[in-house]
Amino acid sequence: MKSKLRIALITVALLSLGIPTARSYADAKLPNIVYILADDLGYGDVSCYNSKSKIVTPHVDRLASEGMRFADAHTPSAVCTPTRYGILTGRYCWRTRLKYRVLDGFDPPLIEEGRLTVPSLLKLAGYATACVGKWHLGMQWTDKEGRQVPAVPIDRKTRPRVGNNVDYARPVTGGPTDRGFDWYFGISASLNMSPFCYLENDRPVRLPVLKQARTQTEFISVDEGVRSPDFTIYGVMPRLAGEAVGYIERHAEKNADQPFFLYAPLTAPHLPVVPNEEYRGTSTAGQYGDFVVETDAFVGAVLETLDRTGLTDNTLVIFTSDNGGLYHYWDAKESDDVKHYKPSARGRFVREFGHQGNAHLRGTKADIWEGGHRVPFVVRWPGKTPSGAVSDEMIELTDLLATCAAIVDVELPEGMGGDSRNALPALLTPKPADPVRNFAVHHSLWGTFAIRKGPWKMIPHRGSGGFTFPREIDVGKVGGPPGQLYNLANDPSETQNVWDENPGVAASLARLLADVQAKDQ
Repeated sequence: MKSKLRIALITVALLSLGIPTARSYADAKLPNIVYILADDLGYGDVSCYNSKSKIVTPHVDRLASEGMRFADAHTPSAVCTPTRYGILTGRYCWRTRLKYRVLDGFDPPLIEEGRLTVPSLLKLAGYATACVGKWHLGMQWTDKEGRQVPAVPIDRKTRPRVGNNVDYARPVTGGPTDRGFDWYFGISASLNMSPFCYLENDRPVRLPVLKQARTQTEFISVDEGVRSPDFTIYGVMPRLAGEAVGYIERHAEKNADQPFFLYAPLTAPHLPVVPNEEYRGTSTAGQYGDFVVETDAFVGAVLETLDRTGLTDNTLVIFTSDNGGLYHYWDAKESDDVKHYKPSARGRFVREFGHQGNAHLRGTKADIWEGGHRVPFVVRWPGKTPSGAVSDEMIELTDLLATCAAIVDVELPEGMGGDSRNALPALLTPKPADPVRNFAVHHSLWGTFAIRKGPWKMIPHRGSGGFTFPREIDVGKVGGPPGQLYNLANDPSETQNVWDENPGVAASLARLLADVQAKDQ
């Protein structure tokens, strides 16, 4: 009851502040918004960001040539679930029950009932709202005894759940259509997690009645689970592209005067790496590179549909990734922790093909270093965003909520989107009068924090905090500073830890981080 009352109060507050109602949207001439979120795509995987890339991404490059790309854009987390939470709520995920790691396919909803989201905000402004793709924010399933499937401990040692005892004929709750979306089509979690079935709105399209065996190779990593007869891991990206294109076409035909928000969180190029036949050999970076090309093709399909339906000129398109790339090799000879380094299978992949998925950045997905959370971010808004521009403005993916509020000309209600900042001025010019952010907070897979202010980045621990070895360093055993401090203006690859030379900067940033962590937003 309290949450329903809260929603009602938010609605009244937003309407009283002047958000266009559903009856006035045609007069407001608000833009359509398409937000495409790649999965595990690195900063250096996109050719317009990396001249040495072994992958050509013509459709993202087209967006950049017709719009603006950001060189200093960051995800709030170096892994997927918490980044998705931040995108839709404008709030850091570590303020929730999820302090580290990610959800599995059967966890209950992470977005709290009654919390304002990007789609619920835009819906109040008269938008049609749709989500096509990987949700990975939890939804409430019911087991065969009629009980709610519980959350599992985040520090579990087991693989993601299989889901044998779930009653798939029952609708789910707390999913996309309960968090602001009018329509949803996609999968509940990552492509390697059960249940392996498509969902439309609040239930499976086909019941997952088949067994899915666990498969593990370097590029094909699929957990044990249940699968529906119409589901194959190779078929997901083409199906998502078809559903996204179909949504835009239907909207253009039936509701052309109404603005729409399409959130498209993709499943690629996350493991399993499964490029379809027509994309094989289209890069010189192996199967992974080919899967990136297929991801880029999704962007091309959306852009072609906007052109064909006459919606391009009034559509803001954003393309980005949920965290840094996985296929990257760090040369430890350039780091201060060289004696603790050991090479990985990912390093062997990079040496074979010569492709650095995160370009010059240190670390990979899951790490607290820049390679874990600095991502491509490309914006095209015809007539608004300058063509071919490059912005050095620091932004975060959590800024979407406040930016959408600015687009529809409303202030966010108190207690909503407290970690989000209005990036609209930065979408209109590469050099806005005021910075979008005074600081940004980063977070790794295992809960390691970092804070960025100006050129300075402070990490109050040693190690990657994620996948790259070593995850943690016992300073008491090896000596040296207690944390890491980098001047990214002089050292964007984080090769020189200057903590000892700048103790005042490190202490100031530590105080700022503690203040941010103490707030309940």
